[in-house]
Amino acid sequence: MKAAIIAAGLGERLRAGGFTQPKPLVPVAGKPLIDYVLEALATAGVEQVACIVNETSSGIEAHCRDRWPRLQFEFIRRTTPSSMESLFTLSPLLAGERFVLLTVDAVFAPATLRNFLVATQCRTDADGVLAVNGFVDDEKPLWARVASDGRITALGPPAQDSGLVTAGFYVFEPRIFTEIEVARARRFTALREFLAHLLARDYRLYGKRVAKTVDVDRPADIAVAEAFVRAGFAE
Repeated sequence: MKAAIIAAGLGERLRAGGFTQPKPLVPVAGKPLIDYVLEALATAGVEQVACIVNETSSGIEAHCRDRWPRLQFEFIRRTTPSSMESLFTLSPLLAGERFVLLTVDAVFAPATLRNFLVATQCRTDADGVLAVNGFVDDEKPLWARVASDGRITALGPPAQDSGLVTAGFYVFEPRIFTEIEVARARRFTALREFLAHLLARDYRLYGKRVAKTVDVDRPADIAVAEAFVRAGFAE
């Protein structure tokens, strides 16, 4: 299995709070954000990593290659308007087999991803499996309703009463990329819109509950994430 990391965001809210580093290199408890994702991949035994970074950032590729020499990286440097377009840009590198998609700003215990990937193996009919949890500390969380058989039945506002939100990592089959042109024609502007589109088109999406993850978008999120890390990732 190959990993895809979306790390092309500009991190504008962190910059407004005084952080000058590219978002993937912003330190959380003494470690760059992207290292939490890469440590999780290494723990899970995933060695091939495709990563998109924006054109204005610097130092990310060198850091990843120097800090994680056992991982095999492919980088695309492109500034995209959304996480959806970042995923679409990575699509040529993700053909042929299931892949795990991660956002660079999710902080979680290394074993969380490994356990999630093991659990997804039983979903042989899935087009996608979304990690979900009940920790809600985001301005705009993506709510998800999961049925008793594990199928996702609603995403977004219709699922707000579920108590579950997406956790920042997913497993997909590459056949979802057949929807790229439709998504662009409909002028979707976010990954969440693309996921809702897949659901509406009857792609088989499942939800798998995972341990707590913290999404880091704002300066205040860093304090939450650091407390989480220093508590040993205790929920």
